[in-house]
Amino acid sequence: MIDKDFDLTRRSFIDHVLKASAGAGMAAAAPWAAFAASAAPGQKDRVRLGVIGTGDRGRTLIRNIAKTRNCAVAAICDDYEPNLVKGRALVPGGTPAFADHRAMLDAGGIDAVVIATPLHVHAAQTLDSFDAGVHVWCEKAMARTIADCSAMVKRAQDRRKVLQIGHQRMFNPTYLNALKRVKAGEIGPVTQIRASWHRNTSWRRAVPAGSDLERKINWRLYRDSSAGLMTELATHQLQVGNWFLEAPPTRVIGSGSICFWKDGREVYDQVALVFDYAGGRKLVYTSLLNNARYGCEEQIQGSKGTIEPELGRIYQEKPPGVPALRKMGEDVQAGRKRPVPIGGATWFPELPVTTPGESLGWGEYDETMLQFEVFGEAVRSGVPAPGLLRQAYHASVTSLMGEDAMDSGRPVDWPSSLVDI
Repeated sequence: MIDKDFDLTRRSFIDHVLKASAGAGMAAAAPWAAFAASAAPGQKDRVRLGVIGTGDRGRTLIRNIAKTRNCAVAAICDDYEPNLVKGRALVPGGTPAFADHRAMLDAGGIDAVVIATPLHVHAAQTLDSFDAGVHVWCEKAMARTIADCSAMVKRAQDRRKVLQIGHQRMFNPTYLNALKRVKAGEIGPVTQIRASWHRNTSWRRAVPAGSDLERKINWRLYRDSSAGLMTELATHQLQVGNWFLEAPPTRVIGSGSICFWKDGREVYDQVALVFDYAGGRKLVYTSLLNNARYGCEEQIQGSKGTIEPELGRIYQEKPPGVPALRKMGEDVQAGRKRPVPIGGATWFPELPVTTPGESLGWGEYDETMLQFEVFGEAVRSGVPAPGLLRQAYHASVTSLMGEDAMDSGRPVDWPSSLVDI
């Protein structure tokens, strides 16, 4: 693809962001969308990024950064040599490579860092970066503890640096369009969101024979480095829930277990939680690692309809009726057979609605690339994109509340002492 073609693709993408986020209500709910659309990145003076962590996710981010018009990878860092070798293959020859993030910071030559490392080191690497005078883009979840999440926010404020967390759904035109239609009242008042992320995988990675790298490579499976499903998956969808319900939860109850993968892991392989929101609204969340049938989804439910943004569909609660004779003709033409009721039971099961619904619109986008263009503009100006950090902070706190509720077996209330954003 030539630059002109890419620019047209990018322009089309931003046009869709603008279209999805137009309106006063949307400006309040997604203020970063207008910031993203108004950014005009140029070819020169790209923001120089040092990528800390060149594992699978870090290498994906390097590829995304390469698509931007205002950012470039100026250094890479990983303390696991096999990952660093793979990272070198994605950047120009001569790009400095480090085994320690502090050495990279001391070397200079970067404006900001991108952190794609295991969760438990996010906070330390973020604080070190702010103290070195650079801005930070960090993968979600933010940190292993609520205290560390708060420390990251506070240090960003104290040092007057940009802290942006990688919640890409906030840049996704389908989600922005879904939010716009919720704001317009199309599905009525939202009273419940059901969300799930189901996979069929052990999450376990092979460890070199005879090495002591088990906890380093399989960090997601151990409590000192991860909250498992809550921080590695749930935080994405809890951000969506808080966003569409326009507030964080007031409390949560939940249950988790190691039910299937009894392999020495410490984190739950299935979780089920209910988050309470003001006005009696609920977010019901489940995640498991031994059945992928329902995958990743959110069902945003109102009195007039349902939106499923992962599927890009909106459904009316009472779709327009189809006359019986016309319906019979359509069935005959399509070769569908169904019983014709003449007499029988007075009760029928209330089965799921199977109407096809309506598309939420455009579905070709690269929201992760746009995140970095917005981050680049924020770094250049020294002004964070409005609203992003608050959403991310509250999403991470929400996920860690869920872990606490499952561990303690009791309801956990929203913390009263958080950093004000």
